[in-house]
Amino acid sequence: MLSAIGLDEVQESAYRTLVGLGAAEVSDLAHRLTLREEEAVRTLRRLERRGLAAQSSARPGRWVAAPPAVALGALLTQQRHELEQAELAAALLAQEYQAEAAEPAVHDLVEVVTGSSAVAHRFLQLQLGASREVCALVTGSPTTVTGAENDAEERAATRGVRYRVVIERDVLSGPSGITELTAALGRDEQVRVVDRVPTKLVVADSTLAMVPLTRRTSEPAALVVHASGLLESLMGLFESVWRDALPLRLGTGGAPYEDRPEGPDGTDLEILSLLLAGLTDASVAKQLDLGLRTVQRRVKRLMDLTGVSTRLQLGWHAYELGWVAREDRRAGRL
Repeated sequence: MLSAIGLDEVQESAYRTLVGLGAAEVSDLAHRLTLREEEAVRTLRRLERRGLAAQSSARPGRWVAAPPAVALGALLTQQRHELEQAELAAALLAQEYQAEAAEPAVHDLVEVVTGSSAVAHRFLQLQLGASREVCALVTGSPTTVTGAENDAEERAATRGVRYRVVIERDVLSGPSGITELTAALGRDEQVRVVDRVPTKLVVADSTLAMVPLTRRTSEPAALVVHASGLLESLMGLFESVWRDALPLRLGTGGAPYEDRPEGPDGTDLEILSLLLAGLTDASVAKQLDLGLRTVQRRVKRLMDLTGVSTRLQLGWHAYELGWVAREDRRAGRL
């Protein structure tokens, strides 16, 4: 418990014993800790240097515990100060890195990682470094990253990182596919399924991506892509696959199932047409004799159906999918 302030198990046990006794002879302490007297003395000296113990001035060879509230409080204060300094240094380094990366050289936009452990480490590092969102395309044949992946996802999800994942349908038939997907959906990850994904891919915060370079028969290697036109293309690839994939949900039995949402009904199409004509939500509700919340709920469902995050994107997809007439290509804002 006290390892956070630099004490090992023996030192912590010695201090706890001293606190419980108030004071003790070296021989008594050594006996209680099952240590040789020389080891007990070395341990007490280390505690003394940390201000946790002191020799009795009245009885040589007897050691006294320093009050925990005072001694540990001082160490914790020092630890906090050191952490604050480390955070400041990290922030300064991040600023320096961003300044250097503002206009990176072409060869700095990508990096090649080779070897199973290096690829796995970089993959986990990319997830743990995300602060907003992780997007991934997953095939039915993972080769390098296995056990630690779930732990990384749990830790990222705990920090509020959103996950959007598209998996190949083969993943559902894998030995642990259903178990892992159930856990992912239980963490409120958004998971969709398609017959095949074009490539494995993971993108963190739309600023860093990772794609494989080799096949199963070769030594694992991956390309890490930093902010660039290539990264934008990879993110566009993900969004395209995400838009066409079917959402996975948790069924009543706790197992994932494919949610196949129906297309828009007549009322949905009327709402879209009026919004594209420039009417507000309130005006549309009044025009169609609907509640305002009903209109907003239907628009949200259409956005989920098309896999978009803005109404402007919904307008574009409404035209592309033929949900609204194409006579006037100048779509108004939704």
